[in-house]
Amino acid sequence: MAQPYLDDLTALLARVPQAGATAPEIACKHFFSGAAAYADGVIFMTLTPAGLALKLCEADCAALLEQGARPLQYFPNAPVKKDYVVLADEMRDDPAALAPWVSRSLLFTTS
Repeated sequence: MAQPYLDDLTALLARVPQAGATAPEIACKHFFSGAAAYADGVIFMTLTPAGLALKLCEADCAALLEQGARPLQYFPNAPVKKDYVVLADEMRDDPAALAPWVSRSLLFTTS
């Protein structure tokens, strides 16, 4: 059931400080067995059984991997999703720590 993921992602984004008037409109929708957040029609964040993942540039992905993130694979032995990392649970549970990375993901995805 994907509904709990959709509810959790919507609630999470409501707690994350946004970039004010410059922030694009965000929509959360069902995404396979989880949920995805879209900005300007493009996915920038997913919440699935694999975890909370952000789409970021290569340098940002590398920085988060050094902080405990892991590459995104939706299924065992599946290919790694380029430009995505699964965040450590500590970051997922800290809206203030998550906010700058969400902003970076939005910028990367919408530019």
